[in-house]
Amino acid sequence: MIRLLRRALPYLAAVVAAVLLYDGWVFYSRRQYRLEAARLRQEREAESARRTIDALGGGGLKVLNFYATPGTIRKGDHARLCYGVYAAKSVRIDPPVGELRPVPAHCLEVAPASTTEYVLTAEDGAGNKESERVLLRVVR
Repeated sequence: MIRLLRRALPYLAAVVAAVLLYDGWVFYSRRQYRLEAARLRQEREAESARRTIDALGGGGLKVLNFYATPGTIRKGDHARLCYGVYAAKSVRIDPPVGELRPVPAHCLEVAPASTTEYVLTAEDGAGNKESERVLLRVVR
């Protein structure tokens, strides 16, 4: 019996390795498929937003929206700071709140310690800038 197991062990190890490689490939390919699908969905949404803005007479750099919800919070609570830009190459918010992307709609969580005025600045790469301001009140 042991002799039979010793003869079969290299084949069994090869089978196990093949199964593990196959499983790894399946998980990797599924992950890549999900990432690609998410990227394509994001591109379609951005293209749809561009077409809508172009249809409404836009086409240049625009700040679509910039707001905080709720507009007043208690100290230690969180609010959502949301913005949307069109035809921007870069976006920043002062004071800095995290990683930003030049997209038609995006929200971040903020928790300022005191009343803060946030300034959104979008740039299109051709020297054009557009800014908006929002005040987030913090009460005790």
